Amino acid sequence: MKNQRLPRGWTQEKIRRLAEYHDNLTEDEQAAEIVAGLTEEKQTVMVVPAELVPDIVKLINKTRPA
Repeated sequence: MKNQRLPRGWTQEKIRRLAEYHDNLTEDEQAAEIVAGLTEEKQTVMVVPAELVPDIVKLINKTRPA
């Protein structure tokens, strides 16, 4: 099994809590979170070719503190 590197500031415990939180949301709560994310100011949603995603993630990580 390959060891995975966690993003800076993340721990196994933080990931477990996040997964637990999302696993316990109702469908209505899930939908509300999606809508809230889509209407967030200063953010956008776009479709990009899958092969560009790693480069985009690297760029975001360079420009945003952990």
